[in-house]
Amino acid sequence: MWRARVGERSHRLARYRRIAMPRSNRFVPVWLTVALLAGGCGGLRPAAIAVSASAAASLRVTASIPGGASPSLGSIAPTNPPPTNPPPTDPPASSPDPAASSLTARPAPTSPPVPATSPPMAGSRIVHALQAGLDEARTSLSIPGISATIVFPDGTIWTGVSGFADVAARRPVTPETPFAIASISKTFVAALVLQLAAEGRFGLDDPVGPLLPGVDLDPAITVRMLLDHTSGLHDFFNHPKIDRALQGGPARRWTAERALGYVQEPYFEPGTGWKYSNTNYLLLGLLVERVTGRTVGAELRDRFFDPLHLATAYDQLAEAASPAVAHGYRLTGPDGNARLTDLADGTGLAPFRSAVSAAGGAGSVAAGSRDVALWAKALYGGAAIDPASLASMVAEVEPFAIVGPRVPYGLGVQIRTIDGRLTYGHSGGFVGFRVVMRWLPEEQVAIAVLTNQSRHDAGELAARLLRIALPEQGPCRCWMAS
Repeated sequence: MWRARVGERSHRLARYRRIAMPRSNRFVPVWLTVALLAGGCGGLRPAAIAVSASAAASLRVTASIPGGASPSLGSIAPTNPPPTNPPPTDPPASSPDPAASSLTARPAPTSPPVPATSPPMAGSRIVHALQAGLDEARTSLSIPGISATIVFPDGTIWTGVSGFADVAARRPVTPETPFAIASISKTFVAALVLQLAAEGRFGLDDPVGPLLPGVDLDPAITVRMLLDHTSGLHDFFNHPKIDRALQGGPARRWTAERALGYVQEPYFEPGTGWKYSNTNYLLLGLLVERVTGRTVGAELRDRFFDPLHLATAYDQLAEAASPAVAHGYRLTGPDGNARLTDLADGTGLAPFRSAVSAAGGAGSVAAGSRDVALWAKALYGGAAIDPASLASMVAEVEPFAIVGPRVPYGLGVQIRTIDGRLTYGHSGGFVGFRVVMRWLPEEQVAIAVLTNQSRHDAGELAARLLRIALPEQGPCRCWMAS
């Protein structure tokens, strides 16, 4: 049995929230700076790599990733802005059966109408430079496959791809290839939870325990604390024995109860510190299902995926697997000459079923880079959730100087600077995947970079691409707390 214990001492962070700053004036403080990884792509050559068909199989295929593996030099397409605030759907009376294994067939993708536009902001020189940067990064870092999208202020979209979604099958990454987006899934779940709160299903400061009977939680933990990682709950993915359990049976489907069995003693008392924990969003997923009587995937489909025309996005646990999903790879050996181990388990879930099902609401979504970038624009641009919920999500970044994160964190959102530019978004990582999504509010630019490897930071790749797309660097645009 696991439980975060409540002590007698005052909750410093909770008290800070009540006294130090009115909610309407909570903005990102001036100390918001993040050191980015330095260095270029280097001049290393593409390497011969060995790939296995699954984590349990021996290495059996040797392939070379050519420098020109990209199907194209990238594409530019105009797009309409997504519809504002899609209406919620009424929940059914019954609750989902946790043991049910049936999956919902994903609907045929639809696309928004394409308007006539003026010439796109990304000219041919920038398009070629972006694709060249993508190819160079992939080959020099031995990344199997990359998909990247930039949405420009005029609505035009550049999508570039390079490498392979499945190296053994020589299946290239295409603009429609979905990747496991890991913790970027938290942005969807956070938006969903904020919508439910706005509908009056619960309050952000309501204790979670009564909402999740059967889960032994500290009564002081609130919905807000799960959203912003101030609950103190231990991250079950940090248990020293969980990796062996997950990879020992990659095709097994984990229940939430099994994952929660790996939660250890709390990091701190609720509301007195900050610590990133996947346990928080696993519980938020259970909360969504308890309150709505539907799966998280069904709610995401009706509220976000379909209304916002996110054609490649789907929940891997609630919907049918996509045969186009990218395989995840483990890299061993030096960059430029790394060997890749394919982690696919044959179930069609990426990286493999045990990891995705253990993550639950913390990381179950897969999508292509175009849809991830469009989601960033819709979410932080105000088209996905109501203005009050968005303000709460972004503005509730506390100056956790004494207790807090290296990267300031709101309600399911990381807030950081890239080369002096303020961004909202989230990064993500599974074994076999590193991904990132950022929205630049002043520039009105969105970017998503998805890779099927877990060695290299996708955030650095995004920064390199932004330096090409937005070559003029302005001063730091940090906000002062008033």
